[in-house]
Amino acid sequence: MKKFLAITITLIVSSISMPAMAGGDPVAGKEKAAQCASCHGADGNSLNPAWPKLAGQHADYLVKQLWYFEHGERENAMMKPMASVLDEQGREDVAAYYASQKASIGEAAPELVELGEKIYRSGNSDSGVAPCMGCHGPNGAGNPAALYPALRGQHAQYVENQMHGFAEGKRVNENAKKMMQILAARMTNREIRAVASYIQGLH
Repeated sequence: MKKFLAITITLIVSSISMPAMAGGDPVAGKEKAAQCASCHGADGNSLNPAWPKLAGQHADYLVKQLWYFEHGERENAMMKPMASVLDEQGREDVAAYYASQKASIGEAAPELVELGEKIYRSGNSDSGVAPCMGCHGPNGAGNPAALYPALRGQHAQYVENQMHGFAEGKRVNENAKKMMQILAARMTNREIRAVASYIQGLH
């Protein structure tokens, strides 16, 4: 229980301690984002559930992820060349464009809602899993100042894939002392599936 409380407190404190970055030009970003549309959709709402929705995502978070892809901090054979053609201003412009779009909201699987909501809002004190809303907010809006992404309406399959990536050490993050890797590794497959489904319908 003490470890659970410590993790929760760490997440809350870290979520208010990081400054935001500079912004870009969404008009210029729309043109530069044309190369991204085949996977992520013209407005950032991807049709393939394995690819993330970018619409409505915090611009500074997107800038950071594009930098990660370019420099190999996140490994993805498709994203690396896409990110590498953008300079710093290009990353900021594309991020500003997607941040200005509205994310579509999906639906949670009815049979997974109860467990998904429990994990998202209360966590699991028995296994030391802190509630997701501690960083990502009650409605999944995230925390732009701390670079914690918005999750609301995100594809369940994409969220589930990322959670397994964190749990297996294949995806890293530097916020909150790699907290996502720690928390995801403590979750069961059903808990991951349930919270991913819940997030898909969250708004």
